[in-house]
Amino acid sequence: MATRKHQPQLALRLDAEAPAATARWRDGTLLAYLGESVVLKLDTHCKEALLADGELHLPLPPQATPRQIQDAAESWLRACAVRVIAAQVIMAARGLDRPAPKVLLSFSARGSWAQADDGGLRFHWRLIEQPLEIIVHVVERAVAGLPRVEATRDLFALA
Repeated sequence: MATRKHQPQLALRLDAEAPAATARWRDGTLLAYLGESVVLKLDTHCKEALLADGELHLPLPPQATPRQIQDAAESWLRACAVRVIAAQVIMAARGLDRPAPKVLLSFSARGSWAQADDGGLRFHWRLIEQPLEIIVHVVERAVAGLPRVEATRDLFALA
């Protein structure tokens, strides 16, 4: 009689708890950034977050709480997201001979990487974790998907 082997997926516990924040947000943790991993370093010698040689130096003391580390790291990531995505939007808009739309960040738990929003584009802030090629692709598709703005004649202008 043949014995059945259990599939590893079936052994997973569905009620397993999420990892503790202390395990995720601490000195030495890896953080995704532009498709790579950077190491978080708590550094009281810097005045602001600084990326150097694959390490993100956060201006925090060694006794910083996981929440403080998370806030500082995510704040830096969001600032980078705005800067990188906005630069890609400008380049994509120039390539299509269009004005660059307004860029906003989304913090929703669900949704797509990009969506049109009142004449602008809203990008999920975690897009910054993806490789630059993915960011460029997402931005180009989003800009190309915007309706073209046609210049209209001013009806009240003097001829």
